[in-house]
Amino acid sequence: MSSDSSVNDALNGYAAGRVTAEQLVGIVAAEYYREQGAGSREQLKPLIEIIERAHPGFVALFGSVDAPGFAVRIAERPFPKRTEPELRQAVQVVLAAGMITTVSVAPGSVLRAPRLFSRILQAIRKVFSA
Repeated sequence: MSSDSSVNDALNGYAAGRVTAEQLVGIVAAEYYREQGAGSREQLKPLIEIIERAHPGFVALFGSVDAPGFAVRIAERPFPKRTEPELRQAVQVVLAAGMITTVSVAPGSVLRAPRLFSRILQAIRKVFSA
């Protein structure tokens, strides 16, 4: 199961009342701040804007020991109840528009979508083949 489908499951679960706002915020933020390979960052931007406006400081950046860059941690505090209707409405809009797509794994394939190194390699090949 790709992370995009888990985001889609979380959105559907939140719309149906099976997922809490805190759980949704964690899943959406983890996908949004993950590497940009699948293109889901633009798709999740409307939700992140609402989350950041209602829940400032919900993400903390820490130095990562495993890889260069930062590790993202979600603040463990409740999402404001007064903003849940706005979040629920944004989730409905995203689901209705079909904005979340599962593009990181092709059907019947175990290969992931190209990451940064693959894109750089493709660009170098394109320069030398021209």
